[in-house]
This record gives sequence, structure tokens and C-alpha cells, in this order.
Amino acid sequence: MNHTTKLPDHRSEGVRNGPAPAAGPPRARVGKRRRPPSTQWAAWGFLAPVTLYLALFYAYPLYRNLDLSLRDYTVRSFVQGDAPFTGLANYRDVIEDPTFAPALLHTAVFTVVCLVFQYAIGLALAVFFHQNFRLSATLRALFLVPWLLPLIVSASTWSWMLNSESGVVNAALHAVGIGPVNWLTSPSWSLASVIIANIWIGVPFNLVVLHSGLQSIPTNLYEAAALDGANTWQRFWRITFPLLRPVSAITLLLGLIYTLKVFDIIWIMTKGGPADSSTTFATWSYQLGFGSLLPAFGPGAAVGNLLVVAALVFGLVHVRAQRKQATA
Repeated sequence: MNHTTKLPDHRSEGVRNGPAPAAGPPRARVGKRRRPPSTQWAAWGFLAPVTLYLALFYAYPLYRNLDLSLRDYTVRSFVQGDAPFTGLANYRDVIEDPTFAPALLHTAVFTVVCLVFQYAIGLALAVFFHQNFRLSATLRALFLVPWLLPLIVSASTWSWMLNSESGVVNAALHAVGIGPVNWLTSPSWSLASVIIANIWIGVPFNLVVLHSGLQSIPTNLYEAAALDGANTWQRFWRITFPLLRPVSAITLLLGLIYTLKVFDIIWIMTKGGPADSSTTFATWSYQLGFGSLLPAFGPGAAVGNLLVVAALVFGLVHVRAQRKQATA
């Protein structure tokens, strides 16, 4: 009887059980790709000048102004840096000052009236020059002259034009039978005088920005509206004005921030007078800090910070409105 011995099978398990499935491609590691160190250093190199500029010329002056408003600084303590901390006492003194209410009213009137007329006149001129007639570019360039002139030149020019005795404005009024007006020396007219000058200076900015916004509106919208029988006024209110809202918003915001801090025009023309009739927060802050032999650095800085807060509030309102419009 033959006994056979079964030899062990040394084949691999894959051979015994059939061919092994083909291996797939290696899986990629899941995770964030890290930038090369050279790219990161280059990014920081480009950001460094801007960061340094903002820190030196924006963050540090704001910090110093806030510190001035919270301490009782005198000329000696301003040099030596040992002014005592007073908290919000300077702000309380400013609010209780008799000049606060008139200055607040003048600032509000000056800002609102200038914004309304600068925007309205700038929009009218932008629509007018959007027709692209002959000499349109030349006339538009001439309208930029007030914006390009230094403010001291513009203010001095308006001071001469509105002079009570030798000004060309009173001369023109006399030619039509109207008596002279004390534009710069009368409490009833001083604020109106600086408003007129500031409107003249700010119109070119509104013209340039709004004219650029008009060029982005497709012309086929006007053609379709004309075919539907819409007249010029209807095309303006239903096409031009609604599509200019984003540009108008940023124009009004920038104009608001600029108008709040206007100092040169008022100071050169009236110095805030007579009898504080044209004093705004900007001129009052300068008068408190530098207008006397005993400067009040703390209250002057407090008035300046009120202007900063007002501009910041309107800026945040604008950003919030833009976000709501983008998500609507």
C-alpha cells in the first residue's frame, strides 16, 4: 500500500486564492498646502512699507490725540510728558462750553449744505458732459481748476471777491441796484460765505467721480427706454440715478469726511468769526490748541476726536449699507 505524503504548498496566498486586485494610485495627503518660505517672506516684504506707514502716520497720531484728550496737558507738561490723567474731564468741559452748541450747529449746517449742493451741481454737470459734444473734454478740464488749486489760493481769492469794499461780488450787486453785503464781517453772512467757497471747491470732485460712474452705464438701456417712449427726465430717474447709487454713496461719504475737517477755507476767510458765527469743530479745535498764549491741548484734542468719531460712524453706516445691498 503506497502512502503518499502531501507536500506543503509554498505558493503565496495571492496565487492560491486567485490574482490580487490591482493597486490603485497612491492617495494624496489631505491638508493645506504650505507656501514656500520665499513666497511668505516676499508677501511680508510688500506689506511692511504699508504697515509701517499706517502705524507711523495714522495709528500713532490717533493714539497721541486720544492721550492728549484724556490728560491735563500744559506747555510744560507737554514737553516733559508728566501730565496727570483726567479721564473724560476734557470731554465734559468741551460739551459744557458755550461754544459747543453753536459750533455743532455750524458744523452740521456747513457739512449738509455743502454736500447737497456739491453733489447736485456735480451730478448735473456730469450728465451734461456725458453727451460728448464738441469741446466737452476741454470744458470738463477747465472745471477741474478749482480742485487743482491750493486751498490757500482758493480761500484768498474768495476773500478778495467777497470783500465788502473792493470785492467784485459787491461790485456786480451794485451794478444791478443791490446794496453792498458784508459777506465776511457780518454774523448773518459769514457762514454762508465760507459755504459758497467750499461748494465751488468741491464741485469738481463730484463731477469727476460721477462722470466716471455714468460711463459705466450701458448705452443700450437708454436706447431701449427711448424706444419704450421714456423721455429724458424719466430715463434719468429710472436708469441713471438708480445705477449711480454705489458711486453716489462713496462720493457722498468721501465728501462728508472731507467737509467735516475743512479748516483752511474757514480760517483764511473768517477765522471762525465774527463772534464765532462761522466757527466749526475744526476751527474750534485749532483755536483751543494753538489760538492763544495758554493753549488747551486736552480740550482741543477732545474736539478733534469728536470729528474722528463722527467720520467713523458715517463710515461704518456706509459699510453696513453696502453689505446689505450686496446680500439683498
